[in-house]
Amino acid sequence: MTGSVGRQPIDTGRPVVVKAGSSSLVRPTGELDPEGLEQAVEHVAGMWEGGHPTLLVSSGAVAAGIPALGLGGRPRDVPGLQAAAAVGQGLLMERYAALFKGRGMVVGQVLLTKDVLANRSQYLNARNTLERMLSLGVVPIINENDTVVVDEFRLGGNDELAAIVSHLVSAGILVILTDFGGIYSGDPRTMDDVELLSAVHSGDAALDHIAGGSPGPFGSGGPATKVMAARMAAWSGIPTVIADARESGVVARAVAGEAVGTWVTPHKSRLPARKLWIAFGLPAVGRLSVDPGAASALLDGGRSLLAVGITGVDGEFDAGSAVEVTGVDEAVIGKGLVAMTAEEVRTSIGRHSSEVGGVVVHRDDLVVLATVRSADNLGQ
Repeated sequence: MTGSVGRQPIDTGRPVVVKAGSSSLVRPTGELDPEGLEQAVEHVAGMWEGGHPTLLVSSGAVAAGIPALGLGGRPRDVPGLQAAAAVGQGLLMERYAALFKGRGMVVGQVLLTKDVLANRSQYLNARNTLERMLSLGVVPIINENDTVVVDEFRLGGNDELAAIVSHLVSAGILVILTDFGGIYSGDPRTMDDVELLSAVHSGDAALDHIAGGSPGPFGSGGPATKVMAARMAAWSGIPTVIADARESGVVARAVAGEAVGTWVTPHKSRLPARKLWIAFGLPAVGRLSVDPGAASALLDGGRSLLAVGITGVDGEFDAGSAVEVTGVDEAVIGKGLVAMTAEEVRTSIGRHSSEVGGVVVHRDDLVVLATVRSADNLGQ
């Protein structure tokens, strides 16, 4: 898909979240790239000057620590990754502080974990802190707390984190800077005749078949994690642009609605704040499979999930935990807070709610994530 269909400029004053990946900040040798860092700072500073308070979600801590520790490559074990991050994070912030100071700007380091975001009060506190930093003119430099978190090295890492931060500050746009210029119909490194997806809706099936999701030698993401981040932002009504970090003025052009990189159009309906927290702040610890009747009730009727429609339970969890809900094809329908333990759900499968003490997942605690149905039910 080509052209600028769906793009639109972002209103002045709306926050902008910029994510800079390791591929654009680190040299092939593993050292921090001064030009890459300078360019990231230039992008962010330009946004502030243009009236958009901007947050920078920055990768590069692990890669920055590798040469300082005398390592020949990215560690393969979690303690090694965390040690490199502990050393590299300070080096990274030192460089950012100096570069922004040269522009008369102050930076603040913010380290987040999924555990923080999984706690409702801490989730709200993180949002309040970021908003206060922006109001004071401080540039938040955000990273996952790599020295203590484990999931960062197995999941989408800072791509996912950037989407969560976009939710936290109600950003006008999320701009993910890469070294490959956008999302293509295939892997441009290994395939011929691939097409740049210039503008695509977050629910477009084309994004389901993105090829070539392998990360680079100093990063942990890839095209697939950027698609996931864009889809996460989309549920908050936030558009995403995935573009080449080396392109001059790329962030300003993306914010202006110009045709750069890949524009991912968000959903028209926004999830309420609490449901955003359920969907993206909480890790799923189990899975409930449902029959076609229950799937239809959830997708089209905005109903609660009852035990009578459940066909299977995976995982062990307590009441109040987050679980995924899947249909007969194992596709994820939604995610919610379960009202029973895993054992209680197993003993209740197929039974009427009057027999087992109520619903399994109440509609107020359920987020419908399937993109094949109308978004009108999402806020119910």
